[in-house]
Amino acid sequence: MQLYFALVHQDEGSAFGIQFPDLPGCFSAADSEEDLITNAQEALALYLEDEAAPQARSVIEINNDPEVKAELAKGAFLIAVPWLTLSGRTKKANITLDAGLLDAIEEADALSLSCRPCAA
Repeated sequence: MQLYFALVHQDEGSAFGIQFPDLPGCFSAADSEEDLITNAQEALALYLEDEAAPQARSVIEINNDPEVKAELAKGAFLIAVPWLTLSGRTKKANITLDAGLLDAIEEADALSLSCRPCAA
């Protein structure tokens, strides 16, 4: 898993803009703070769909980038967006998780199922 850092900015009365300094042309938007990570992950998935994921810079490297510094000075902020490269194969595991983490996974799964279009 890699962490890509995205710059988020918002003009008054508009949606949040999301852009990835390490991935030119990879951008998205979100109407609410709650949608930032999900929309950023979707943008990553589309951008990296047929390409190998380039090495992401560390948060220190990103913060030292002059263009990023300029955006941060204007009020933008950074979010860390996890990118997991899937292998395409499954592996069965018997694991024990913290109950709170398991509840969060189940809640996210229920939300994703409710957002999928019904199959005809």
